[in-house]
Amino acid sequence: MPLPGTSHAPLGPMKRPAEPAPDRSDRDVRPASSQIRIEPVDGRRKLDAFIRLPNDLYRDCPSYVAPLLMERRESLRFEKNAYFQHAEGRYWLAYRDGRPVGRVSAQIDRLYLEKYQNATGHFGMLDAEDDPAVFRALLDTAEDWLRARGMTRVLGPFNLSINEECGLLVEGFDAPPMLMMGFDLPYAARRLEQLGYRKAKDLLAYDYDVRSTPPIRGGAMLERTSEAHRVRVRPVDMSRYHAELAVIMDIFNDAWSENWGSVPFTQAEITHIANGMRPLIRPELIWIAEVDDAPACMIVCLPNLYEAIADLNGRLLPFGWAKLLWRLKMARPRTGRVLLMGIRTAYRRTLLGSALILMVLESLRQGVMKEGLERIELSWVLEDNLPMRRVIESIGGKICKTYRIFEKSLV
Repeated sequence: MPLPGTSHAPLGPMKRPAEPAPDRSDRDVRPASSQIRIEPVDGRRKLDAFIRLPNDLYRDCPSYVAPLLMERRESLRFEKNAYFQHAEGRYWLAYRDGRPVGRVSAQIDRLYLEKYQNATGHFGMLDAEDDPAVFRALLDTAEDWLRARGMTRVLGPFNLSINEECGLLVEGFDAPPMLMMGFDLPYAARRLEQLGYRKAKDLLAYDYDVRSTPPIRGGAMLERTSEAHRVRVRPVDMSRYHAELAVIMDIFNDAWSENWGSVPFTQAEITHIANGMRPLIRPELIWIAEVDDAPACMIVCLPNLYEAIADLNGRLLPFGWAKLLWRLKMARPRTGRVLLMGIRTAYRRTLLGSALILMVLESLRQGVMKEGLERIELSWVLEDNLPMRRVIESIGGKICKTYRIFEKSLV
């Protein structure tokens, strides 16, 4: 999920699309070459193969952690993921000699099309062996599917939307693995460029060592004005968990509304996120700043789940969630990720707004140390979001990874 700048109108409910049926007419199944075959993902067996494919590709890479299989199944099933209430999509696997060697998805988000009116579809979930023929077969299939549905431009990777994992890793391949941030090898970007894809936007991840940085003096900015009495910074109230998450997402939708590529979270997506995040929530890591008792700014940091699941190879069995929750409680992660931060647009480019951002960062810094975390990653930040980049760099944040969104014309 993105970090918005120092910056939605509610949308009515949308009818859930039916899960796409296999359409043989648009080359869902085809021999891409004498050795490579592309097949759609239909059924649990193929979906599990789709999910596990990166585990084989990156098994020797210390910066890769296999995601939990059960979580990926729920996220990628059309009837389970709230994203597909306003989008349609398809997944494919590439096979060579009966063995999966690559995967890709294609998506069309109706909320994105309504906002931008630019006939742009998305691709994602791109992982493959370093073989130009495999990349070409996968991307040709995704592009054909989008083109057949009226799209004239493709943008990605998004797994599955801009509010989830997005971007292809192009710098920082040795950085420690982080919750909900993807992993790729250097050849992937080269293969995309060979197929006519070009950079649309870079997304930056910042590493922040909380142990070696001084206090952040946001409150001092307000002491020179008459605004200090209006501001309160507080941790999330777990007794009102769902209401608090709704407040956070409302601030996020407003803060992110004018940024590149943004699409608002729907109520169904907010509910899904709230249920999924709850086991990871630590009140000391989530802060809301209020002005005159009205929520104005927020920051959300989660412990780095990947530290707890690194040796599970995507499986929770035989001990299930109990084992994972015990690890998170007793063998606490030393790293975390700030995956949401934002301030309402009404406070952008104001002294009060600048102070609010620094105050929630300082509250988080103190909370992170209480929780025993040593480093946090602030990710991601748009490369041209200079106000937010200056804030992060002023407190000691250093760029550790760069992710790239690619684009290509389909006409």
